[in-house]
Amino acid sequence: MYRVGNAVEVVSTDGLMVYPKVLKKTFGMKINKFNKIAKTSKIVHKVTKSDSGRFNYKIERFHNTLRERTKVMRGFHGDLESARIIMKGFEIYYNFIRKHLAIDCTPQQKAIPTFEFTDKNKWLELINLGYGN
Repeated sequence: MYRVGNAVEVVSTDGLMVYPKVLKKTFGMKINKFNKIAKTSKIVHKVTKSDSGRFNYKIERFHNTLRERTKVMRGFHGDLESARIIMKGFEIYYNFIRKHLAIDCTPQQKAIPTFEFTDKNKWLELINLGYGN
């Protein structure tokens, strides 16, 4: 288990009833008799339900895309380092190569509009940029 100290101020979740117990275990938050985070906790638990109109569809879309990719993988070859490498590759693919329907471009094109790929092979160009070539 990892402790984050004072780095986390707000935790946003949907209304799943198991989150208070997980937040207690992870952050040491106090739970009241109604299975809610106690008001004396230093971290705010913000619950957003899909019917409120404020549901975070963008992160849910990412989670579904990530799940589509990882569900078929069988244990990441049994070690955490291969899982870290594969997930870093997926992060690069998701942000630099995969066009997103909602924004009609990649997140990189929205965040860094001045950066343009010069090579048709975007993967190779990103690798070369990482090596400083």
